[in-house]
Amino acid sequence: MSEESTDDAVVRRDRFSGGPAREFLSSLADDERIFEADLAVDRAHVVMLAEQDIVDDEDASAILRALDDIEEAGHGGLPDGEDVHEAIETAVIERVGPEGGRMHTARSRNDEVAACIRYRLRADVLALLETVVEAREQLLAVAAEHTETVMPGYTHLQPAQPTTVAHWICSYEQALARDTARLLDAYGRINQSPLGGAAFAGTPFDVDRERTAELLGFESLVENSMDAAAARDFLVETTAATATLATTLSGLAEDMVVFANRGFVELDDDYASTSSIMPQKKNPDTLELVRGRTGDATAGLEGLLTTLKGLPRAYNRDLQRAGRHAWDAIDSVSESVEVAVGAVSTADWPADELAMAAGEGFATATGVADLLAQSGVPFRTAHELVASAAEQSDDPGFAELDAASEAVLGESLTAHVPKAEIENALDPSESVAMRDSRGGPAPDAVGQHLDRARETLATDRDAVDERHSAVDDAAATLQSEVDTYV
Repeated sequence: MSEESTDDAVVRRDRFSGGPAREFLSSLADDERIFEADLAVDRAHVVMLAEQDIVDDEDASAILRALDDIEEAGHGGLPDGEDVHEAIETAVIERVGPEGGRMHTARSRNDEVAACIRYRLRADVLALLETVVEAREQLLAVAAEHTETVMPGYTHLQPAQPTTVAHWICSYEQALARDTARLLDAYGRINQSPLGGAAFAGTPFDVDRERTAELLGFESLVENSMDAAAARDFLVETTAATATLATTLSGLAEDMVVFANRGFVELDDDYASTSSIMPQKKNPDTLELVRGRTGDATAGLEGLLTTLKGLPRAYNRDLQRAGRHAWDAIDSVSESVEVAVGAVSTADWPADELAMAAGEGFATATGVADLLAQSGVPFRTAHELVASAAEQSDDPGFAELDAASEAVLGESLTAHVPKAEIENALDPSESVAMRDSRGGPAPDAVGQHLDRARETLATDRDAVDERHSAVDDAAATLQSEVDTYV
């Protein structure tokens, strides 16, 4: 065998000799996101061990001091390790000696990592909730300014009925309110402590699981120890809620792109760009990226479900890949909320152009049919009459409608509705004003909706603030307990 071929064989053998497997197994770099969470979980666990006389106060003090030092050094100061949990434990032992290994008494990395993921995800979801709540507040403020700004409404992208800018905006604020509710529901199931479940079969030590939950701000326990180690459905629920939020934003972005195309809205320069070759263009690039980022969230949900599908109980290394899907979705969508709502709140809505477009395509036809139905004409007959007029003209007025009435009903339209009322109904602003049922686009109806929406928003803001305060209070309690040892 030649020297060159021998070297090639050595290289091939080295590639499959197990050396790279350590790097393949390691999640240390990705775990930077849960570095602070792991330190909090370690501290709560050590405090509990000391309180339960499982670890003596002197060892607890030394371990907690070492954790402070590790936190100051940062994630980049950790020794090599399979993951952040092993690296922190190694760093503690390096500082304390063998007694530092007592930190891992009565737990496994399985319940430890599950607690760290929940701890960090909880913070991320709270941050996302705060962003969505603030976005809703911005939308309601813009809507309040445009309750009488008439605009065209569409179904199938065809002119349908006149509406208002406020009514359109409120439709998305209400969707974001449901997105808020979904995230709050998910938060409740994130905020459960798996600590104390150990590898999956519990521990013989007299641990106090409620105490570690309290110190970390968890509201309850994942009681079954096997489920505590294995459960990642909270990730699925969170990612699904985030993907649904992204879909809401994608719809808003698409509407704004269409409106910009038709001259119904003028985007602020901060939310647009020009062409590199066509100087006259103003492109809604940021909104197109909001649409595009929806794919990040939906792909994350699919990736997460694929990772979890068919996994046996209790812990499997596949789970190491699960959290990143939720993180990526939240990071992507959080920015999309700010951009999409920022584009709406800073845009200029040209009232004259919108009002002119609101009546195009005989968009007021339904209002005329409704008037006839209110006068006693069966709605289906009224529908036929107005449709007949629309067949005769692209923009029928009273004359065309009256002729259709003679053909369909055998008598003048004024036998049922005064001419002035018909002409009012043909006006987009009057057509909007007619639709004053709850949730409709009439200015008064929108005003009442805004009052209710603000009440819902205040309730949601309080819910987010309460959860934030509970987490902050728990962190303060944990620090106070740590201070008694350090």
